[in-house]
Amino acid sequence: MDTMPDQVPIHPFIPYTPPHYPESEMLARARAFHAYMDTRRSVRDFSDRPVPVELMETLIMSASTAPSGAHKQPWTFCLVSDPEIKRAIRIAAEEEERASYEGRMPSEWLEDLAPLGTDWRKPFLETAPWLVVCFKQNHTILPDGSKRKNYYVNDSVGLACGFFLAAVHHAGLVSLTHTPSPMDFLSKILQRPENERPFLLMPVGYPADGVLVPDLKRKELEAVCVKY
Repeated sequence: MDTMPDQVPIHPFIPYTPPHYPESEMLARARAFHAYMDTRRSVRDFSDRPVPVELMETLIMSASTAPSGAHKQPWTFCLVSDPEIKRAIRIAAEEEERASYEGRMPSEWLEDLAPLGTDWRKPFLETAPWLVVCFKQNHTILPDGSKRKNYYVNDSVGLACGFFLAAVHHAGLVSLTHTPSPMDFLSKILQRPENERPFLLMPVGYPADGVLVPDLKRKELEAVCVKY
């Protein structure tokens, strides 16, 4: 096998043939996908209806198709369904959130959150059948105990979480991005290794019956796209 100068093996290359569609079908598919994704909403009221673990594992495999720096895939998705662990996470998260709402957050941030009706209480951390905690790996620990650097870690892990949320929506479930700050308690509760840091906490499940969400409007194309 060919090698780089430092004797690192080169990945074999294989033919790649993506699907090809007429332009009219491409546009139709793009519009249909946008229309479906535009129905995605963050949900804070969950049903406790069970979700099969196989489904959750498949969603994580979809997340892991995301691109990453040097193909390092520097993420770990932790699946949590144990009631005691969820309870511990809720207690720790609410402690940090209460401190944030009652002193850490500047007034401008609180004003921006006010229309959404959020506060430090996070019952969904126990109600949702699954908590998915994504950890970022700033470096990889090799079998011999040595460390190898990962690249563009935040970018890569953010992309994987975006893929995960899209997969959740595609499967007919709902989620929420939750980022209590600081999140070090997640490393302790889940006993993660020293090379991992918590990145995002996402409850996943079915929405509660009669769930309500804020009547939000997304920005128009002109506000998010500049053509040259």
